[in-house]
Amino acid sequence: MSFLILVRHGQSIWNLEKRFTGWVDIGLTEKGKSEAEKSGFLIKNKNITIEYYYSSLQLRANNTLEIIKSVLNDKKDFIKAWQLNERHYGILTGLNKTEMSEKLGKKKIHEFRRSWNIKPDALSKESPYHPINIDTYKDLPEEIIPDTESLEDTYERVFKYFKDEIEEKLINKNVLISAHGNSIRALCKYLFKLDNNQISSLEIPTGNPLVIEFDKSLKILNCKYLDVERSKDLLIF
Repeated sequence: MSFLILVRHGQSIWNLEKRFTGWVDIGLTEKGKSEAEKSGFLIKNKNITIEYYYSSLQLRANNTLEIIKSVLNDKKDFIKAWQLNERHYGILTGLNKTEMSEKLGKKKIHEFRRSWNIKPDALSKESPYHPINIDTYKDLPEEIIPDTESLEDTYERVFKYFKDEIEEKLINKNVLISAHGNSIRALCKYLFKLDNNQISSLEIPTGNPLVIEFDKSLKILNCKYLDVERSKDLLIF
């Protein structure tokens, strides 16, 4: 038996401001820090020993994981991977979701946010929000840095990294991943065999650990959110 714990970072400043964040490196709000701390205590109460920790390159996911590890009193290092980053929202990056819904229509914004293979227009490389202009990504080869992404694009990078670096560890080890709404949705699509319509309906709450239990053949035995009051429909269990 092994466990995979997926945690979407706590509320970020741009979550609060209802802005498309994507690859911009934004910190947590005080509420987000509290959500991360509560996540830590919920995990601690399960008495699951975590052998491996993973996060994206992004501050909000890293800070969430650092808070969780502090609650667990676990000083192990964690692995940062750009492949676990949030989806890149292209030209929408930094814009207010409510204002853009009023400007472009709710249907169009929903299409950009939740469709499987439709992506917003590319973000200009001159924008301060483009990853090539953000210090966090200064060591990444420019050719792998996106200008925009669909959910399908996000899935492809998350899925490949999970298959190559993480999945085999789950045969007999426990893993915690602190990541983002869309990178976790991508993982859930693979793990729960969701189709392209189901993944569009899947909501991932901030700062609420999703615990997935596997047998030795990596068949899912059970899964649940630890903060029951803020659980979302997993569509499959």
